Amino acid sequence: MKIAVVTGASSGIGREFVKQMGHFYRNLDEIWVIARRGHRLQELNQLSRVPIRILEGDLLREEVYEKLEKLLREEAPDIRMLVNGAGFGKSGTVEDILEEDKTAQAEMIELNCTALSRITFCCLPCLSRGSRIIQMASAAAFSPQPSFAVYAATKAYVLSFSRSLRAELKRRGIYVTAVCPGPVDTEFFRVSGELDNPLKKLVKVRSQGVVRKALLDSRAGKDISVYGLPMKCAHAASKLLPHRLILAFMGGKP
Repeated sequence: MKIAVVTGASSGIGREFVKQMGHFYRNLDEIWVIARRGHRLQELNQLSRVPIRILEGDLLREEVYEKLEKLLREEAPDIRMLVNGAGFGKSGTVEDILEEDKTAQAEMIELNCTALSRITFCCLPCLSRGSRIIQMASAAAFSPQPSFAVYAATKAYVLSFSRSLRAELKRRGIYVTAVCPGPVDTEFFRVSGELDNPLKKLVKVRSQGVVRKALLDSRAGKDISVYGLPMKCAHAASKLLPHRLILAFMGGKP
């Protein structure tokens, strides 16, 4: 049985991957979707060209990993694509966020880094030659970001992990692509806080384009997918400019 696995599938970019995947991979038998909100996952049955199997669960809890590992053992599927789309961010200084919610930043690290890694580890034995892994990073991974410090650091982990894993899996013919968009118009900002930076508001894009490019870049075997000219310029600038200059330009604002 050929399947795809998508985390964070109940909303935003993860949901968009499920909607578009059937157009790119028409030989899939099922898409296994993982998220906390089961009622939102049910809606994907009407949006996907591929049959959906729902694994409702919180990636911050052990039960969902046990459920996934059990299914993988019993059914031994061929995972053609893994999309780690789950994650969240929180804007504000480290101290301000601590005053608002003492656990938010630790949970950010747990979900964006640990959960992404654990899902990858669970699925690795079921990947075969030609399989793809898409890891949702962010343009925030390109350099440190004041007032987005922990989020940017978690996405830097995702980018570094993805690139190293790609090198390790090359001999198996498995491709890993880190997706690094800028601000995307999704429910993300309901949690992180609305954008105050006028420049970031200006470059906000829709999830459909980000996901389509990510799938095309994954198919092409690219190591990184960056959508839109502004983010491509930001990527180039992060390679050319010292981070101290970038930090000074940001002025400590998200």
